[in-house]
Amino acid sequence: MDEAVSQYYVYILECGDGSLYTGWTNHLEHRVALHAAGKGAKYTRSRLPVKLVYQEVFESATEARKREAQLKQCTRQQKLALISNQ
Repeated sequence: MDEAVSQYYVYILECGDGSLYTGWTNHLEHRVALHAAGKGAKYTRSRLPVKLVYQEVFESATEARKREAQLKQCTRQQKLALISNQ
């Protein structure tokens, strides 16, 4: 793993069909660009375009993965509330 990485991100994308996608990464801009280019997750490939609507920063990959798992358990309404409160 890249030892120079000091930040990890959990993010939410709004897809072209209005759905929300949650993921985590250590290179946010690059990961969002991959999604936008249709080279990200299978889920987002067929739902272009995508727009970054939320992000959180963590110091470890473990923390980011745990938060991603928490967010994936949230309802759409809970995610929308989180997005609107940032």
